[in-house]
Amino acid sequence: MAWFFLFLAGLCETAWVVSIRYSEGFTRIVPLVAGFAFMILSLYLLSLSLKSVPISIAYGVWTGIGITGTAVFGMIFLDESHDALRLLCLFLILAGIVGLRILEA
Repeated sequence: MAWFFLFLAGLCETAWVVSIRYSEGFTRIVPLVAGFAFMILSLYLLSLSLKSVPISIAYGVWTGIGITGTAVFGMIFLDESHDALRLLCLFLILAGIVGLRILEA
């Protein structure tokens, strides 16, 4: 269950960053409140995963999922660049996440 919690924590990290982006500098209350709720949920789920996943691995996976999810969201919904080098860098982050998971097993 710890890895499941860690995966959900990473998704919540993406959700809070996207929500904060839509708060337009903290001027829109609904996305702002949603962002803080996702932030708290993300940290809670991360803390659950830390009961059995080493902190060095959990933190790397958590931030990697957040980075990748946020970048993919930006590419799909915000018309951000999706050139080959950027995609390669995201692939390397994902490869690192998978590598950390394999090493933990």
